[in-house]
Amino acid sequence: MPALTNEADRTDVLNRLRRAEGQIRGVQRMIEEGDSCLKIGQQFSAVRKALDSTYLRMTMCFMEQELGNCLQPDDDQKAGVEAMLKDMEALLARMS
Repeated sequence: MPALTNEADRTDVLNRLRRAEGQIRGVQRMIEEGDSCLKIGQQFSAVRKALDSTYLRMTMCFMEQELGNCLQPDDDQKAGVEAMLKDMEALLARMS
């Protein structure tokens, strides 16, 4: 199975995961401190959205990488592929 090889994309995904990890620690702290279930639920929602957007970003980076490896488009085609991937990312983001 291919891996995400672009260093900038990998760094972006890892940074997003670190932020989500911090949010999860915040939820744990809220529970330990006895915060209200409503506030905790709001934070759970934020964590889920952060993880969903990270998964989407990772998937799009992987698709871009693999399309580039398979198609090897010329400069004119590359712009079209990039635009199509941006549109696809926007559409998929609305599903969550």
